[in-house]
Amino acid sequence: MILAIDVGGTKMAAGLIAPDGSVTTSGRATTPQGADAETLWRTLAYLVEPLSGEAEGVGVGCGGPMIWPDGEVSPLNIPGWRRFPLRARLTARFPGLPVRLHNDAACLAVAEHWRGAGQGSQAMLGMVVSTGVGGGLILDGRLVDGRTGNAGHIGHVVVEPERGSRCGCGGTGCLETVASGPALVAWALAHGWTPHRASIGDHGWTPHRASIGDHGWTPHRASIGDHAGGLGRAGEHAPETGAGAYREDRRVTARVLAADARDGDPVALRAMERAGRALGVAIASATHLCDLDLVTIGGGLAQAGEPLFRPLEEALRQHARMGFARRVKVVPAALGQEAGLVGAAALLLAGDAYWPRTDA
Repeated sequence: MILAIDVGGTKMAAGLIAPDGSVTTSGRATTPQGADAETLWRTLAYLVEPLSGEAEGVGVGCGGPMIWPDGEVSPLNIPGWRRFPLRARLTARFPGLPVRLHNDAACLAVAEHWRGAGQGSQAMLGMVVSTGVGGGLILDGRLVDGRTGNAGHIGHVVVEPERGSRCGCGGTGCLETVASGPALVAWALAHGWTPHRASIGDHGWTPHRASIGDHGWTPHRASIGDHAGGLGRAGEHAPETGAGAYREDRRVTARVLAADARDGDPVALRAMERAGRALGVAIASATHLCDLDLVTIGGGLAQAGEPLFRPLEEALRQHARMGFARRVKVVPAALGQEAGLVGAAALLLAGDAYWPRTDA
């Protein structure tokens, strides 16, 4: 079994993955907002502890940018980790086991290529549209790492160079400032949206398995106060990291916005159309650059359906004009919320297709 870990700005997830890519056990915890580096590490350590006994290797997907393959991570949406030595800390926690770490969006692309909607594709971009916007690039059937492991960062392709908002990366007009969940919600609220379905969610974690008792452990509910120093809800006490600092009130989420768009709310529809068109423009550019045949879109916003995908497709067809680019297909990711775990495990389970031969 591979212990797979998926670290994001909203949640952390961990699970045991079988050699065929099936998830046998998994759990989640809320990523504490505004926490320091050690509080974040303790949250992750608490989450993986019940799963550690059966692990034969550790695969990790984490938000970027990062120093790779060393595994020093600086996720834009986790300000408490700046050059945090995540791979080294996990190697010390699991002595003798191989530990491989990559960008979380790259892991999503790997999962879809290995076991999901991208099987058989020789040139695909796997995107995640959620708290942030990221991507992983598969060319000639192999994951493209780039010089520093950050290839595929489509969230920082510029789509609004003249009138764009400041991004957490320090730039202006990045795709992420238009199409990420927090950006969508902020734009909609600023333009008069009144959420119709907002509710305070469950900030704990939920195990997913048919029979937890089979592996001899009992999950314990881990609320934020249990292991994150009693931090409040998202956005409270979060340190500013510039004009593009990430803040999100989890009671008012992009999922709520998407539901309102499907119900016909005019402001929610405009927000989704704006994001969809920006995604289409970015995908057209990536397709011309990399000669893609497939783009998969995962993450929370992939469930938005027609309000997002219709304007995306329209913008893509408007801008992807060269013959080779017109054949690209855009499809929802097939593996759902556990794709990040499957992709992290594939770094170890799928031979050398997704990991460089020169690094253990």
